[in-house]
Amino acid sequence: MQRNATTRYPILLVHGLFGFERIGRFELFHDVKQALRDVGNRVFVPQLSATHDNEVRGQQLLMQIDRVLAGTGASKVNVIGHSQGALACRYAAALAPEKVASVTSVSGPNHGSEVADLLRKALVPGQIPERTAHEIATQFANFLTLLSGRRTLPQNAVAALGALTREGVSQFNRTYPQGLPTTWGGQGAEVVDGVRYYSWSGVLPAAPTENLLEFNPVHRVCRVLSRHFTVEAGQNDGFVGRYSSHLGSVIRSDYPFDHMDSLRRTHGPSIDPIELYVEQALRLRAADL
Repeated sequence: MQRNATTRYPILLVHGLFGFERIGRFELFHDVKQALRDVGNRVFVPQLSATHDNEVRGQQLLMQIDRVLAGTGASKVNVIGHSQGALACRYAAALAPEKVASVTSVSGPNHGSEVADLLRKALVPGQIPERTAHEIATQFANFLTLLSGRRTLPQNAVAALGALTREGVSQFNRTYPQGLPTTWGGQGAEVVDGVRYYSWSGVLPAAPTENLLEFNPVHRVCRVLSRHFTVEAGQNDGFVGRYSSHLGSVIRSDYPFDHMDSLRRTHGPSIDPIELYVEQALRLRAADL
């Protein structure tokens, strides 16, 4: 029997750093968008700068929220942000809470990323061991070669990287603290200024099979980057630490996913990441959002 997971307000799926349309055969948000539409939702995917700071991307999101509201006649939207997209969603909700019904952070670096810290330091010679800097820079470059998409909006990779470091996000959080936990690893306020806040994320599962490493290059990159976490060693998805992702009502932060698994269907016996978005739509519907 088809579940009724139609939300009151339209849903916007907001991409993160180096937002793209496809990785090989994989279209970003394709499965998520289709699953949400299948249960009756109006779903939109705004295009933000692939690389820029949180405020610039947040302003772009606000403009596209206005377009969705004008086009649909809705009074608010539900925003779901993946990775850095969560920070753009938080910015929009802070500046225009009357237009945002809910913010859902999926694998969002709400307290910054240790990988961003290391990558930022790698831009300054002598700050970290050369071998470490070389490995991180190489793996990150390998990851970027997998990404493609439009680059019509302004881009600033250095600003984006700085905005994702723990220091950069800490500064952002001082201005936009809505939904943040008051204790490390805790939950934040679920409702702030009439906006509901939710989050979920994953950690890398046990050592993968050779087949997974061979046929999933993104997972391989996440594995390598994961080695450089210290604060959340063994408790991260390759880009974002488990507790760094916490925001508002934490649905769960240890799903067996790498950073990109939270956007696609996995082929193993574990939890279907796409089903989580349908469950969230049901949750929003129950809250009359």
